[in-house]
Amino acid sequence: MGLGGCIILIAVGAILTFATDWHMQGVNLHMVGVILMIVGVIGVTTFSSIARRRRVMVPPSTTVVEEERHHHARDGYSDGYGV
Repeated sequence: MGLGGCIILIAVGAILTFATDWHMQGVNLHMVGVILMIVGVIGVTTFSSIARRRRVMVPPSTTVVEEERHHHARDGYSDGYGV
């Protein structure tokens, strides 16, 4: 179940707990709503911990070679203006 499914569980649980006044014999809808919200919250925390582990950055396996830069002395004529 993904993050969307967990959020739907939380929403349905909240609707059953806070927005309904149905009375079914043998079923406590308020308790079912609370259970659905708890399962949704557990799912969201599990999903976020798994997603955090997937984001681990692996350093590149190739080495970076930098070229050496030669600095020329600036005597006023090496940049082409004094010619």
